[in-house]
Amino acid sequence: MPRPVTIFTGQWADLPIEEMAAMTADFGYDGIELACWGDHFEVDKALAEDDYCDKKHALLAKHNLQCHAISAHLVGQAVLDNIDERHKAILPDYVWGDGTPEAVNERAIEELKNTARAAQKFGVDVVNGFTGSSIWHLLYSFPPVSPKMIDAGFELLAERFNPILDVFGECGVRFALEVHPTEIAFDIYTAQRALEALDNRPEFGFNFDPSHLIWQGIDPVQFIRMFPDRIYHVHIKDAIVTLDGRTGINASHLNFGDSRRGWDFRSPGRGGVNFEEIIRALNEIDYQGPLSIEWEDSGMERTFGAREACEFTKKLDFSPSNRAFDAAFDEEND
Repeated sequence: MPRPVTIFTGQWADLPIEEMAAMTADFGYDGIELACWGDHFEVDKALAEDDYCDKKHALLAKHNLQCHAISAHLVGQAVLDNIDERHKAILPDYVWGDGTPEAVNERAIEELKNTARAAQKFGVDVVNGFTGSSIWHLLYSFPPVSPKMIDAGFELLAERFNPILDVFGECGVRFALEVHPTEIAFDIYTAQRALEALDNRPEFGFNFDPSHLIWQGIDPVQFIRMFPDRIYHVHIKDAIVTLDGRTGINASHLNFGDSRRGWDFRSPGRGGVNFEEIIRALNEIDYQGPLSIEWEDSGMERTFGAREACEFTKKLDFSPSNRAFDAAFDEEND
């Protein structure tokens, strides 16, 4: 049976959820991955209002849409980050508060715990998101960065996330980190270290997204094979490397969509990700969850892109064979 094809609403949170749900169905999607911002999924209301989750389910049922995960990327970013003015733009007012960094971290931790409780109430068992990182700014080791400084970043992950994951465990919900630059885990080795820092507890795994790996020079298929039992959710998202002798992989402080960048996101199938091999690797690990399109392409109109991406992904997906291709030869000899 084909995996459900869903769309992540994070880049569409400027639209009311009623409009987004109708568009999602019209585009041809099987389901929707609700972002915990805008009015798409509001954690505080889900916990405070008895009928909030029922109304949300009724809306999705009206459009024949499934929901397998909700996503808390923005608030998760504030759990480990060194808070500054940038975070005000991505956090709910009640999490930002007065902007005192330590207090913002604490409120983000409580909000992520509440997100697990809201997911349980809504009936989904995966929350995708970010962790942030207290050590991302130490990526380039000059002035020299001691191993102790990096160790401290992963120790902080354990200190702050273990209590969060305790709540996830109580709720029967898993947290799926989208491995991503600016997170505590941004590639294969840091993902491995994050798991080790958390004692490999089962509540913590990954939202696999190849677009954040390919431009770093990492083969996304190797990530799947490295963590076969930790792929809790999958994003279908594409990117392309455009190095031409002037551009740089660090993007020169140029924003997405600028042709001078050394890499950028693309609509699925229009970048450099080998999705064929990704589907084969997902089949190898028996991943049966959704293929959720996170659509970003600064050079393409988004409704055209979202519809095309749905068609591309549905055509792309296939089930593994249940028999060896040469079994017929044996049958002929029987």
